[in-house]
Amino acid sequence: MSHVHWLPPAGALVIGMAFAQQPLVNAAVARGLGSPVAAAILSVAVTLLCLLAVLPFTQGSIRPALLATLPWWSLIGGVIGVLIVAGSAALVPLTGAALFVVCLVGGQLLGSAVADHVGAFGLPTRALTAQRLCGLALVGLGAVLVQRG
Repeated sequence: MSHVHWLPPAGALVIGMAFAQQPLVNAAVARGLGSPVAAAILSVAVTLLCLLAVLPFTQGSIRPALLATLPWWSLIGGVIGVLIVAGSAALVPLTGAALFVVCLVGGQLLGSAVADHVGAFGLPTRALTAQRLCGLALVGLGAVLVQRG
């Protein structure tokens, strides 16, 4: 990682700090609307509107001809988004914010470590080393400590 400039990791840290607030907001909206699914719909609708507003300023396109060239698994991201948004709205009231987020991050780390290891979706491979496994174990230990605390 020594070749990586500090700005991208700092950006990821800021995004992570904001992302930690999303389950809390989703849970509060679910309480207000009486449904985690309704909260997810509101969240995803706002996300869609924001992305549609930004799209003209990017190089991307959602033309049907281009969409037809994408592999089937391109839709998985949207399904995962539903799991995150609706799942957080349903689970945060049961787990509390800290335990939910530490488990969410642990799951992200585990899933991303496996994805790195196999080079999922065309990404370069990065071995699942003993150091990485120890880091994942520490996150798991952190989840246990947060739950017991």
